[in-house]
Amino acid sequence: MNIMNDSEGIQERPYHCRHCGKNFSYKSVFHRHMRTHTGEKPYKCHQCEKDFSEKNYLLKHLRTHTGEKPYTCSECDTSFSHNISLINHIRTHTGEKPYKCNQCDKAFSQNIGLISHLKTHTGEKPYTCNLCDSAFSHNIRLKVHLRAHTGEKPYKCNRCDKAFSLNSGLVSHMKTHTGEKPYKCNQCDRAFSHNFNLINHFRIHTGEKPYKCNQCDKTFSQNNNLKIHLISHSGEKTHQCNHCDKAFSIKSHLIKHLRLHTGEKPYQCSICDKVFSQHNSLKAHLRLHSGIKPYQCSLCDKAFSYKSSLKTHLRTHTSDKVYPYRMSKSNARKKCYTYNFIESKLEMMDEQMDSDINDTKDLSAPKFELKEELP
Repeated sequence: MNIMNDSEGIQERPYHCRHCGKNFSYKSVFHRHMRTHTGEKPYKCHQCEKDFSEKNYLLKHLRTHTGEKPYTCSECDTSFSHNISLINHIRTHTGEKPYKCNQCDKAFSQNIGLISHLKTHTGEKPYTCNLCDSAFSHNIRLKVHLRAHTGEKPYKCNRCDKAFSLNSGLVSHMKTHTGEKPYKCNQCDRAFSHNFNLINHFRIHTGEKPYKCNQCDKTFSQNNNLKIHLISHSGEKTHQCNHCDKAFSIKSHLIKHLRLHTGEKPYQCSICDKVFSQHNSLKAHLRLHSGIKPYQCSLCDKAFSYKSSLKTHLRTHTSDKVYPYRMSKSNARKKCYTYNFIESKLEMMDEQMDSDINDTKDLSAPKFELKEELP
């Protein structure tokens, strides 16, 4: 009985592939299959150099030139050029993730997402840069990495001259034009245009300083401040002033210094006519108009507009004497503890006054934060 069925099946599928043994009922399907062995691609795009093994693939490809998007989502207005793209999109509405990893709990809406994820378990990095030793688990990451060598920045802002190597960089940058600040702090009223700015800001509330210097005991709330600090250990000063003999380890310090030679004062007060060469000087000046005194003495009720004024005032509590030879050991310990406590408080104030550069572009309104103090 089985032999009969097998022979009937062969007669129903008379087209036999000699390469893999498969049988086909229709000649057209057999010919399409044979192209998977021969590599033949007879269907050529007349608008670019691509060619395809099947006519259907060519028709789908042509939509990338015409912009035709015949597949529309019934839940929203989004349209797609390919049906598979619509199917994948619908899962964003349903939340369906049919592709599950068999090594962890993660699941994906698309098979390609699962294939990509599995490489994190195997450690496989098949995509190697031919210009350096870097290797990547995903081809797209290699493409992005190569732009570091070529300097290519294909994503251009249509409102200014900036360009970016990643689309996400452009999307993030556009918020500086729109003023959009979707990331809100749940501890205070601050809002930010970028999530990483909120993460950095939140450390003001938690006091977290995860970035540690491996050459001294200093810690920082932001990685960028640690990088700047590390230069102070190297002693390297590569940024030379072309007007005098001074050199600087940080480029921004050279830019500030050059204003002493040029007399440039780019920061103007929006309330009076005063101009300043430094951004921090303008921010300090604006406190005279607002009356804000952010530097609070932790030992009495006095408050000050400037950090230097608070430091001067604190000497009235410490007498600026922390040497133990004129007092008992217990009093000396108290004095030293008080002094260290005050210095610690000042550093915390600096953290609380930390201002993100991306969110303080507009100087028309006073912003009363200070950067983390660096050596």
